[in-house]
Amino acid sequence: MKKLNLLFVTLMVLLSVSSCSPDNDETTVEPLTTDLIIPEAKQIEIDILKLINDHRILEGLPTLDILEIIKSQTYSHTDYMVQTHNVSHANFSQRSSFLKQRAGANRVSENVAFGYNTAESVVNAWLNSESHRGAIEGDYTHFEVSAEQGENGYWYYTNIFVKK
Repeated sequence: MKKLNLLFVTLMVLLSVSSCSPDNDETTVEPLTTDLIIPEAKQIEIDILKLINDHRILEGLPTLDILEIIKSQTYSHTDYMVQTHNVSHANFSQRSSFLKQRAGANRVSENVAFGYNTAESVVNAWLNSESHRGAIEGDYTHFEVSAEQGENGYWYYTNIFVKK
């Protein structure tokens, strides 16, 4: 009976796939782990979060708080993009579900980027894109970001926003 329940839940999760971007490649399967890896913040990540909050202040919006469990999801997805050399929102629905279940999120959004060398350049690129700016200026309460440099020297970024 437990196997049937697990199978049913798994099928329901697979059938309810959604993405924050129409460019999502759901055919790529990103392994999800129960081991939460929450690395120490890099200076570029600290700078990105500060720039986003500075922008929100200028727009008259409340600042966002860091929530460590989000970092586990930004890190795993950024690492996945580095390993596959592919910038995507692959498996966003799984990250969103994880944060809804484990962090009490009501809503989740995600920005990804590739190739920018500074915090300023990646945040400016997001702000110059209507959909990415929408996430930055959205009705969220918490956020986190991961920046990882691939062996090719390029930086990959995942920025997740959560409303609790």
